[in-house]
Amino acid sequence: MTAALAPRRRFGQNFLHDPAVLARIVAAIDPRPEDTLIEIGPGRGALTLPLLDRVHHLEVVELDRDLIPGLERLAPPDRLTIHAADALAFDFAARTPDPHRLRVVGNLPYNISTPLLFHLLDQAWAIRDMHFLLQKEVVERLAAQAGSKRYGRLTVMLGARARARQLFTVGPGAFRPAPKVESAVVRIEPLDEPRVPDELTGVFRQIVNQAFSNRRKTLRRALAGLLSPDELAASEIDGGLRPEQLDVPAFIRLAQTVYGARETGPVSPATGARKPAGAEPR
Repeated sequence: MTAALAPRRRFGQNFLHDPAVLARIVAAIDPRPEDTLIEIGPGRGALTLPLLDRVHHLEVVELDRDLIPGLERLAPPDRLTIHAADALAFDFAARTPDPHRLRVVGNLPYNISTPLLFHLLDQAWAIRDMHFLLQKEVVERLAAQAGSKRYGRLTVMLGARARARQLFTVGPGAFRPAPKVESAVVRIEPLDEPRVPDELTGVFRQIVNQAFSNRRKTLRRALAGLLSPDELAASEIDGGLRPEQLDVPAFIRLAQTVYGARETGPVSPATGARKPAGAEPR
């Protein structure tokens, strides 16, 4: 029996079993019969069954092939499509031709939650919303406000493409085995259009990474080598601030400044004037 299978550490499995928590998650998702819904990591089907009660058809993505037979017994194929696959490599957008159609849910393994979130955000055009049960600390970072303790690289990178809201916390006792940390449910809604244009994406990521790698320094020092003091001033951002004090639009302005400087060309050490972009050194 699938129910007898022990959770596997290598898959980061902590099976949710508390009926009250499951009901609260389903209520937060509020699935409608016609929804295109995909569950990641259904495990033994604790969340799958109440979701099937609410939708005409459900898709699930499960990496542990030993759990597949038990899932197949939950519903016929015309109601439950099972993908034996790694969610980190799964093409979610291929499941619908319509933009902002998919609704994605799941009790995500903590060890892959961050890369999986960004894998999904790379397909955000197809996704309406996501509801995940994650480590509470990760959810707090996703939903943090500028200036708060949890605000950091993850907050800014997600905030450029989506809105995140912490819904409620879940204690360790709701899982088997019980994790050593608290969990929380988060709702993530991709923006209609990402805040960062495609041409700025690489520069934006570079600035955010460098800033939060030096988060105890002021921006003037943290971003040394990327922006000169004059360029920082041109962004209308106080170089004496620390990275966690900047909201997402401020980081975008910094990226625009760096991108513009690179397009114009580097500063000549001899004259202080900018060389044309792509100019060959002599």
